[in-house]
Amino acid sequence: MKAVVVAGVLAAVLVGCSSKSAAEQPAPSSTPTPVIPSTVSGTVPVPPTTLPSSNPTDAAVPPEVPEQATAPPPASAGPLTAHNLPAPDKLGTGWKTYTDPGGAEAGFIGNNTWTRRRDPHQASYEALPSGCAGQPVKGSLPIPQYALTGNYRTADALPATALLLRFGTSEAATAYYRGYETRMKACGTGGDLSVKQLWDSATAATAVRTYAGAESYVDVSVVKGSTVALLATTSTQPDKQADWAHAVVPALEAVID
Repeated sequence: MKAVVVAGVLAAVLVGCSSKSAAEQPAPSSTPTPVIPSTVSGTVPVPPTTLPSSNPTDAAVPPEVPEQATAPPPASAGPLTAHNLPAPDKLGTGWKTYTDPGGAEAGFIGNNTWTRRRDPHQASYEALPSGCAGQPVKGSLPIPQYALTGNYRTADALPATALLLRFGTSEAATAYYRGYETRMKACGTGGDLSVKQLWDSATAATAVRTYAGAESYVDVSVVKGSTVALLATTSTQPDKQADWAHAVVPALEAVID
């Protein structure tokens, strides 16, 4: 996952979209539709878009309205705060938190801290692997109630991102986690994104995401209670990070839910 999330993994991490032909487009309405401004204070561009027509129900389907960068996001998301993310020294010697300034390229306005709230639908959709050569996995996935991301830097100053997805029930969290892992395992190699599994268990797994012509990321996924945690870090030797991933799973499990 690109450090994004997992800001986008984990940011680290990663979107496909579909379009309709002109003949399939709905006829224009005679009533003006509310439009979100295309720029925010001349800093972060926001695509003009109409408001959603219904409540989203499927994390495997992209949001009708992309996450909007209209103001600096809060540092917490509902019950999720920085206390639900591991301290950097729990993830590795020399790790530090990182305050992402945001901006036009990042797609959000910085909030002067290392954590920020994400739109739950957008974050859970973007975390899924996209651009895979393997057979696409079908089926709907639950949308979390809250999403929070935290940014780190490794001892080598490489970006890392943690994404927390808090669901309404433990059953929903497990359903998303299993759907996520199924898609990761089906991704295969040779596409825009290649995924190689390093190890997995019933509640945790580690894989390597490699983007064509770009960086590789070690992707650690954990489910505990009603929360799924996705930790992605850039690595120059991703295939050798299996032991490190095993070591950080308890650090994630101790605080995420």
